[in-house]
Amino acid sequence: MSRPAAADGPRASSAEPSPAGSGKGPAPAAPLARELFTLRRDPLPRMSRPRWLARLPHALVVYAAAFFGFLTTEQLQDHYHVPGGPPVALALLTGVSILLAMSRPIAAWWLGLITAVLMAWALYGHVGQGQTWPWTPGGMFAFAPLLLLVALRVPARTTIWVVGISVAYTGLAELSFRPDHHTSTALAATLLFGFVGLLGYALRALRLARGELVEQETLTEAERARRTLLEERSRIARELHDVVAHHMSVISIQAQVAPHLVENPSEELMENLAGIRGNALEALTELRRVLGVLRSEHPDDPAAPRHPQPTLAELEGLVDNVRGAGLDVTVEIAGARRPLTPGVELTAYRIVQEALSNCLRHAPGSRVEVGVAYGPRDVHLCIANTAPTRPAPPSHGAGHGLLGMRERAGMLGGELVAGPRPDGGYEVGAVLPMDPQNLPDGPEADHETKKAP
Repeated sequence: MSRPAAADGPRASSAEPSPAGSGKGPAPAAPLARELFTLRRDPLPRMSRPRWLARLPHALVVYAAAFFGFLTTEQLQDHYHVPGGPPVALALLTGVSILLAMSRPIAAWWLGLITAVLMAWALYGHVGQGQTWPWTPGGMFAFAPLLLLVALRVPARTTIWVVGISVAYTGLAELSFRPDHHTSTALAATLLFGFVGLLGYALRALRLARGELVEQETLTEAERARRTLLEERSRIARELHDVVAHHMSVISIQAQVAPHLVENPSEELMENLAGIRGNALEALTELRRVLGVLRSEHPDDPAAPRHPQPTLAELEGLVDNVRGAGLDVTVEIAGARRPLTPGVELTAYRIVQEALSNCLRHAPGSRVEVGVAYGPRDVHLCIANTAPTRPAPPSHGAGHGLLGMRERAGMLGGELVAGPRPDGGYEVGAVLPMDPQNLPDGPEADHETKKAP
């Protein structure tokens, strides 16, 4: 059964919240009297699987109420020969108590126990040789669903008291008011009620454990997605280091050479150029320090860049490798091919690389089309595959490659969309700006980045 919103909240344990800020460790247990005399509503949980049988427990309870109500009337009238209206009234009380247990289990148990007392009183003068008392043969089994429905939704301590009170009533009635020639029901009631209480406790514990497992799986999946995103950002930072470091090195060299290109440079010019070179060298030092920290956290990471970063000029080599793995890939280039800024080149290459890797993993035997279109201000990427021709092997990856692609595109102010195609295939499309340096700074830049789907 699934974990209901109302059923397992305050009663998931027998403890109630301690006063805020008390700092006294575990919360104190709720008073036993409050647990045994509550009228609090506690709906019967529905089944989680299969969904089309979600209301099966409720249907079974309704059937049990009708069945045991009819059985009570039949036994009181035919076997114990109780005349008049008491059999009908007791049958109604039996059915109502079982139905009430779907929403208020403790109140239903008390009503069932009162019904049992009234039934024993009505039977007292009609018990013949070998007939059971204070429970009828069907009465014990009619009372068992009440104990089961209570044990499913209350803490173990309350279940023990409910079963104990029910067994104690049976023993007390037989010791104090037993009629002549009756058959005792104490042992049978003890065994039946104890078994039902234990079964309900086990089912409740299993349901709570499943609910906690679902919560942990949800938290684990969210944490995995967050960790994957952080790892991808770290990888992007390591890769962009090479791009930024190259430009800072050029600036430093140009600032050093510039005074020699001018005859008699002024003191102010020399100081400014020296300041530019000093700032560039300081920035390079900081970049190397940050990159050293990132690489020390992942010393064996093959993604840590220690060589020139790839560009779209190497796209054919990437496609050839994928073809060698058994995938049919075609490439279409539209527009005048021209070099892009290093960050855009790297991001475009990584998006195509990740999309092709996904095709290999999830669409074996499919045909893949890679399109690169150079526009006036944007470069458009499209990687589309047809439906796979054979089952995909199980993937042990985290399944968050799209997160990294979106992060890369959003970092440049671009957009990336991905989704299934009508023919059963899949498509990834991205638009990257040719000149991302014109992105706004500050909060506006964050807003532009978040527009990526």
